[in-house]
Amino acid sequence: MLLALLVVMPAQSAVAEAGPPAPGPGSELVPGVPPGPHQPWQVDTPDQMLPPRVYTPSAQEDAVEPRDAPAETDALIEYVPLSEAVAGKSVTCSKLTGPYQRQVERWLKLKVDGKQSARDCAAIRAFQTKEGIKPNTGFAGPVTWARMQLMSAKKKPNAAGKCPVRSYRVACVDLTRQLTWVQKGKKVLWGPVPMRSGRAGYRTRTGWFKVYWKHKSHWSTLYNTPMPYSQFFSGGEAFHAIYGSIYDPNGSYGCVNLRLADARSLWNVTKTGDHVYVWGRRAGT
Repeated sequence: MLLALLVVMPAQSAVAEAGPPAPGPGSELVPGVPPGPHQPWQVDTPDQMLPPRVYTPSAQEDAVEPRDAPAETDALIEYVPLSEAVAGKSVTCSKLTGPYQRQVERWLKLKVDGKQSARDCAAIRAFQTKEGIKPNTGFAGPVTWARMQLMSAKKKPNAAGKCPVRSYRVACVDLTRQLTWVQKGKKVLWGPVPMRSGRAGYRTRTGWFKVYWKHKSHWSTLYNTPMPYSQFFSGGEAFHAIYGSIYDPNGSYGCVNLRLADARSLWNVTKTGDHVYVWGRRAGT
């Protein structure tokens, strides 16, 4: 009889209100604005363990400048969940928790709980609109966070002293913040600019290196892919431009990827023999 009563009695436990879904892996995000036709030469190549064949380019070869990147390449296109990308303009304020929710909340001086809220979304949207990030739906994605980190580092990128101060030029590569700059002593000569380092399984090597070869119009011989303004510093790892987005959450295959304009200007700052210091760790690696 007691057993029967236990079976038929209704449960009285309260049902907790569901909060925003937890953020998924950054590698599952897609551009919030559909990109143009994909070309194989827009991506980095997975041969960074292999040093290139070093030679001295002829004056004629060196005079040829790599082609410019399409205008839309450097657009600040946020990476969002596929469901929101498909929904398009019908999503005015994202209800989803982004992979950089806590960091963005802290930067905007919001309540830091790592959960998307209406207030969070409004504040993130306002920032995205001001900075020209599209879609400006308030999703705390990699482009929004990268923009915030660049703004924070602009005046004094080495405020934490992570890049050693030397009397000579040092190209500083901060894997944690995904920023790079060149300094001599305490003076910043170039940058900081956003960059993209190695993905999981292809992490950019850390430590001290030297630029040992510069090749303006380098091509990957394995993948027939351009690596404009290449400056090699560790085996097959180099600073070089890509024709795709440096904000792609997947990361490179080890190289330090730059926007073409940044790679072009860095080319005129650093020389063969200059020191490179790499430290930190890219999120997700």
